[in-house]
Amino acid sequence: MFHHQPASYLSASLTPISSSLHSAAFKHMASMPLRIASNSVSSLLNLTFDGPCRLASNSGFYGHPDQPLNNIPLSTSASANRRTRRFLSQVPLHATNAPNRETIKSQSSLSFDVVIIGAGIIGLTIARQFLLFSDLSVAILDAAVPCAGATGAGQGYIWRINKTPGAEKWELASRSHQLWVILAESLQHQGLNPLQILGWMKTGSLLVGKTKEESTLLKAKVKQLCDAGLEAVFLSNQDLLLKEPALVLGKEGTAAYLPDDCQLDARCAVAFLEKENRHFATEGRYAEFYHEPATYLLRSGSSGEVDAVQTSKNTIFSKKAVVMAAGCWTGTLMHELIKSTNIKLDIPVKPRKGHLLVVENFNSFKLNHGLMEAGYVNHQSASLPSTASHKRPLYDAQATSVSMTATMDTSGNLILGSSRQLLGFNVDVDESIINRIWQRAAEFFPALTEKSLDELKKNRAVRVGLRPYMPDGKPVIGPVPGWSNFYIAAGHEGEGLTLALGTAEMIVDMVLGNPGKVDPKPYAVDRCCT
Repeated sequence: MFHHQPASYLSASLTPISSSLHSAAFKHMASMPLRIASNSVSSLLNLTFDGPCRLASNSGFYGHPDQPLNNIPLSTSASANRRTRRFLSQVPLHATNAPNRETIKSQSSLSFDVVIIGAGIIGLTIARQFLLFSDLSVAILDAAVPCAGATGAGQGYIWRINKTPGAEKWELASRSHQLWVILAESLQHQGLNPLQILGWMKTGSLLVGKTKEESTLLKAKVKQLCDAGLEAVFLSNQDLLLKEPALVLGKEGTAAYLPDDCQLDARCAVAFLEKENRHFATEGRYAEFYHEPATYLLRSGSSGEVDAVQTSKNTIFSKKAVVMAAGCWTGTLMHELIKSTNIKLDIPVKPRKGHLLVVENFNSFKLNHGLMEAGYVNHQSASLPSTASHKRPLYDAQATSVSMTATMDTSGNLILGSSRQLLGFNVDVDESIINRIWQRAAEFFPALTEKSLDELKKNRAVRVGLRPYMPDGKPVIGPVPGWSNFYIAAGHEGEGLTLALGTAEMIVDMVLGNPGKVDPKPYAVDRCCT
């Protein structure tokens, strides 16, 4: 799928920079980055929802399904054709692994203003932002389909209860939360139901603790949130019992409560975003290329711009910007794409594996809010500390942490989490981790001990996803130094949904030259330059 190119091929003025990810793990993940284990057919990855919460399963170009790809009414302009011919005339024939003339001629060459690599929640929201707030055309491509990665495996909360006012990510989290609320309210103003369309629920969030030490921390958290202008409340044990009767924390139990926090269904949100984006397909401004991994960046030797993205099926030209939003694959992919250049850039995004347990049609008790244990805020790191000889942490594949999170979705399913492991691109279900998640949840909800996991096998599903983890805890958002039209938006780890709309606004403002709403400095790509 990816090939190395000899140096002579890289000397062409329109330079293909090869991606040579030959590892078996990546090849496996490119085709199936998310695994769901369940005895319920409805929870399998390939499902299709009818109505407003529909998951797209089509591959290739979205538009007229019966129309040949080389006849689609998009920006296949004379200038794009000239650029394609220029590229063909400059490919050395002796480059044995390079795409030959016949291969390129047989592929469709398309031109868009913006090309986005990655169709997770970050890529889809960036596409939507461009389509709604500019007149630019957008192509989005992915090796798989939306919700096949971390987005589809997530718990769906849009929370600030676990954030720290004044911290570097606070401004982005607050702006993104505001944009999600604006979106939900705009649907209501249109006479639509955000609950039905997005799985949107204003449940509020509870950060709960069992000890005096945790109670002290939670009081300080409430004060911080209130000082930041939020209506946070500290709940005593008795107050908490009224909010969540099934929650048992002991006499020292307390909670920080943020009533305005929300949650949504990631699959419904993705279906909505795709539907919104596709409205622009009839105008020739939008196309999807699913099951098409990016194989090359075609880069102009004179200006340093990325001229096009070569996929397994098409050459997709970009006139304005290319955005890399490939989640946990961003670091490895970028390393391969730039290794033949003189640019020294290391995007240290790693896949951080997580398990969630979904108990379907749960009726033992009802959750009124989203819950998270106080220890989650300082979730045990799955890495070894830095040493004098290593600038970045050394990764311990055996280190695992489990913290209690609990939400209930619109269908009455109880969703319990969560685990964190650095195991590469492994997505196998680990039953020992599921047992730990269940046992940890039972420490907060004793009613769970009335049933064993074996009894629930017919009514349970397991979600396994790979969070795009950055060692410094901050996503990478912004232009790549030395590449005038190439941008990165990745490394959000477990906060992709939470930070998606704010990230999309940041990228679009950068590309269009608009004043930013959020300070971009904490997320700058150049902090990864070596």
